[in-house]
Amino acid sequence: MPHTPAASVLSDVTVLDLTRVRSGPTCVRQLADWGADVIKVEIPPELDAKGGLASNRHGADFQNLHRNKRSLTLNLKDEAGLKIFRELVADADVVVENYRPDVKTRLGIDYEALAAINPRIILASISGFGQDGPYAKRPGFDQVAQGMGGLMSITGLPGDGPVRAGIPIADLTAGIFCSQGILLALLERQKSGKGQWLHTSLLEAQIFMLDFQSARWLVDGEVPWQAGNNHPTSIPTGVFETADGHMNISVAGGAIWQKFCAEMGHPEWIENPDYIDGKTRSDNRDQLNEAITECTKLETTATWIDRFNKAGVPCGPIYKMDEVFADPQVEALGLAQPLTSPALGDLNFVRQPVNLTRTPSSFAVAPPEAGEHTDEVLEKLGYTATEIEDLRSRGVV
Repeated sequence: MPHTPAASVLSDVTVLDLTRVRSGPTCVRQLADWGADVIKVEIPPELDAKGGLASNRHGADFQNLHRNKRSLTLNLKDEAGLKIFRELVADADVVVENYRPDVKTRLGIDYEALAAINPRIILASISGFGQDGPYAKRPGFDQVAQGMGGLMSITGLPGDGPVRAGIPIADLTAGIFCSQGILLALLERQKSGKGQWLHTSLLEAQIFMLDFQSARWLVDGEVPWQAGNNHPTSIPTGVFETADGHMNISVAGGAIWQKFCAEMGHPEWIENPDYIDGKTRSDNRDQLNEAITECTKLETTATWIDRFNKAGVPCGPIYKMDEVFADPQVEALGLAQPLTSPALGDLNFVRQPVNLTRTPSSFAVAPPEAGEHTDEVLEKLGYTATEIEDLRSRGVV
């Protein structure tokens, strides 16, 4: 089956995907969902002793990461396999890898080697800690990056010790930032006609995501600590008990504070010297939160959400995963979209969160089986059926 683009935006871009696990596949999924012809280059299954994420190819995680791609099995440690890869590079636009920094040089597929074949090629690299520096060769894992990047020190309830985020945020954001870098490099190439090497890492992505928390230290010299469910600067913002569960309430600014107090049935809080402004509400946060909870636990979550929304006070329920996708707004947005897999039947995945009204993204093809498109990719390079069979018998593909 030839390339079936998921969108027209990147339909003229060819990507060679050497990535594994999560950060790299997340990057490439962004390109595939917007129409790029992604050729997922995988080690032949009989040579893949480690297995990794691909060992559960039909699991939800793998399926979610590898839609809209084609699969070519190729042994890059075999000279014949490297020859095929170099032939692909000659007509490709982008190569994406998330090996340790020294691996691509050892394989002979570093930027200088690729650019000698195709000066327009863009090499995108994701690592754990960067391409140089004292930690460059360390293996990178999301939770390690969350810890070293400061996130775990500001996540969780005060006094409970460091807590990781509930998603692999360093992996995911490194992948998304890398895809953004690729798009920037493609845009720049339109002017210069030249490719380039771009790289990011889990550690860089995680530290960038600290945003205002890092600015509190870099600009103000303040070390932020765990605030639990309380917003560190906008008060009262947090999780409050209701008659049947919990809810989020976010009161930012004086105007919303006044609306909130009126809706709570406590207009006197507006003039209370303990709560008169943002600083006093911050100083007396625990006292204020206790007073709010005494009120909120008297009514159901749904009742409070209805009242607060009518009054213009930001609030919302706290959903379990099944409740997320049953919410009428989520259904109206169509965030869960269907995809039919020949191997697994009808599946649903979360679509891209950006809506291009004229050139939308879609789910065009299901995640491929290992080597599903090997023959068609090699045939396009000019290999005959006999030559392909010979390569397969030698474990090259």
